[in-house]
Amino acid sequence: METSQTHGSEGMSRDLSELMKEATKEVHERAENTPFMKNFQKGQVSLQEFKMVTASLYFIYSALEEEIERNKNKPVYAPVYFPAELHRKAALEKDLEYFYGSNWRKDIPCPEATQKYVERLHYVGKSHPELLVAHAYTRYLGDLSGGQVLKKIAQKALQLPSTGEGLAFFTFDGVSNATKFKQLYRSRMNALEMDLATKKRVLEEGKKFFIFRCLRRCRSWCLRARRMASLCSRRQSFAQGALTNHLKTVQLLGKKAKGQTGGRQASFPPLPWCGGSWRSAS
Repeated sequence: METSQTHGSEGMSRDLSELMKEATKEVHERAENTPFMKNFQKGQVSLQEFKMVTASLYFIYSALEEEIERNKNKPVYAPVYFPAELHRKAALEKDLEYFYGSNWRKDIPCPEATQKYVERLHYVGKSHPELLVAHAYTRYLGDLSGGQVLKKIAQKALQLPSTGEGLAFFTFDGVSNATKFKQLYRSRMNALEMDLATKKRVLEEGKKFFIFRCLRRCRSWCLRARRMASLCSRRQSFAQGALTNHLKTVQLLGKKAKGQTGGRQASFPPLPWCGGSWRSAS
């Protein structure tokens, strides 16, 4: 028992960034193998899907950076405070204006899973700011690394402008050398003063982050499926209602025509989705 505890303490004496990478390795792989990410990496992503992900990221980074600003002067976060180099909210605002127009704030959706993660970020920032570094590390350094590959894929798959419109999120103007900056960030992170118990909690928070991210991406596919099912249901209901109303009209006109046409067949209105009006009616 004592030997086990000794080994555990020795393990926790390693650099926090190294421990975080190791602790999140499994859930990181799970995140990369969600249907959305696997299809994204193949260039199989629609503009609507990309817009939904961008909107979700906006809510997440808005919450994260609000809590970072709240805690920027506290010893548990101050050493890794790099707003000019890392913060993404302003970049996402540019992307959303490009995709949705000037009224984008009214149009962007916030999926349920994203809202849950946003609530977690606010809870951490207000009640346990020492855990913020877990979110900042896994989020920002991930964007600096794999995000650059995703930028090229999105630009090609969605035929976005070569001048970068719609892809500001992936552009870190304040970072001239990503490799050197990540080394600096890790060294600052490793210098944070934490006892053994706090370090364990930070690692657990890092795992939760990836679980939330998996949930959000999988949930976005579920939402798409629900929307399609809802659309089909509405169309079916519309068709049934239109048919019922049409038959009532036929019966009514039939009664009137019986005494007005001298036995000739009456002319009745067409069904409402004929002639291409089905799409507009839905």
